[in-house]
Amino acid sequence: MSKKSRTILIVTLTVLILAGLFVILQLSGRVRMNPAGTVGNTGGNLNNGGLFCEYDGKVYFSNPQDGGSLCVMDPDEGNVRRLKAANVRNILAGGDYLYYYQQGTSDEKNAALGQLPGSQSFQRCRQNGSGAATLTTDFVIAGQLVDNYLYLSTTSPGSVSFYKLKIDKSEKVDLADYEINPACAVDGIIYYNGTGHNHYLYALNTADDTTSEFWRGNLWYPVREGDYVYYLDVAEHYRLCRYCISQDTIQVLTEDRVDCFNVGNGYVYYQKNSAERPQLKYMSSAGGESYVLAEGNYTGIHMTSRYVYFSEFNGTATYHAPLGSSSYSLFEPEL
Repeated sequence: MSKKSRTILIVTLTVLILAGLFVILQLSGRVRMNPAGTVGNTGGNLNNGGLFCEYDGKVYFSNPQDGGSLCVMDPDEGNVRRLKAANVRNILAGGDYLYYYQQGTSDEKNAALGQLPGSQSFQRCRQNGSGAATLTTDFVIAGQLVDNYLYLSTTSPGSVSFYKLKIDKSEKVDLADYEINPACAVDGIIYYNGTGHNHYLYALNTADDTTSEFWRGNLWYPVREGDYVYYLDVAEHYRLCRYCISQDTIQVLTEDRVDCFNVGNGYVYYQKNSAERPQLKYMSSAGGESYVLAEGNYTGIHMTSRYVYFSEFNGTATYHAPLGSSSYSLFEPEL
């Protein structure tokens, strides 16, 4: 082979190698779209802050023992690992990624791990915690993932905005200039209560972003489970009810005034509001007799396939109990 031919071959191979590396880099940086039907978290969990999220055999959670850091564990609470040191809430999962609102850090230890105190943003990362990317620095009140879009209710001084953002940031569409809670999403429909002149139940079809009136109730925090919508009855002192869609009927689950609730896996858990004797209670999701799980004031009720989690109101401790159990204990995940 002549010297000229060798030179041409070397240049050609170099160009091909560089082109290959460029393609690999491009592909590695590309955000993979989600499977059809993806929903980021349950409505009940998101209405309680989105501190726990179960997806694909793992539970992602904001660790109360570690400054609210993003951690992962098995559903039986084994194999706990930290993914991100930032204090997080509104955790969502779908496809290859996690999404969460980063509230900065709460202590010097986490700050030393590379998180800047006060750095608030909505983030996307891989399920192992790598490849974090900022999607928006808006203050997110509530967010949900439906297929390949994040539906975000945000606020800034003097204004509120509700918009959808594609998971790769390639598209942003403003949908409303008032607050919409997108927590409850089922089969491509976001169910939410009105926040203006009424508290009716509305349905946002994410296929074309059209909104329609679904039911003229007077409700707050709707969560759809099958043929039922569970909600707080605003007109009747926030008692807990469920609306049967097919029968157009209402079932009162409790006359207690309720601060917060969650529903799933055959159970409803709720915090009874009472000046004399506040209690965390539970019952079958079909209604019937209720049982006391814990005496006192609690908040942040989250559910996974195996446990219910709840936190002291104005306190720091978080507790857990197997679903349906009448006893509970302190939640102390070991890193």
